[in-house]
Amino acid sequence: MALSTPRTLLLLALLCAGLAACAPRQDYRGAQIDEDRLKEVKVGVSTEPQVNAALGSPSTTSTFPQWGTVWYYISSETEAVAFMAPELIDQQVLAISFGKDGKVAEIKRYGMKDGRQVAFVDRETPTKGKDITVLEQLLGNFGRFNNQNTGRTNR
Repeated sequence: MALSTPRTLLLLALLCAGLAACAPRQDYRGAQIDEDRLKEVKVGVSTEPQVNAALGSPSTTSTFPQWGTVWYYISSETEAVAFMAPELIDQQVLAISFGKDGKVAEIKRYGMKDGRQVAFVDRETPTKGKDITVLEQLLGNFGRFNNQNTGRTNR
């Protein structure tokens, strides 16, 4: 049997496509901080506009400004194989705190080992009313045609 037959080529193409579908897919999200640009940010010297020029806009900022302004640059790397849910491989948070004078007071880095996994509650809040199925919703409106709202009558 020759390798150049159409059937053999088709099987080979399907095998390659199947193997390619199982290859892990990596995805990078968030702020990718350039270390050379980060070296431009100096504690006690750099101001908010200078940090913005060097690193760009932060991913988020602190919620409680009475404790000082903090800019967070968040990045994550995930990996997914085929149809499986993505798995978090790495997550980095760069926190830049600003003092009352508007200059950088502190630069901190946090990784995955510094965070905690949060267990989300999967319960649902009950709502008042009758639980009806999709079929009941679809068929429930038959015979409820009423022209009272429009002021017209069927003649």
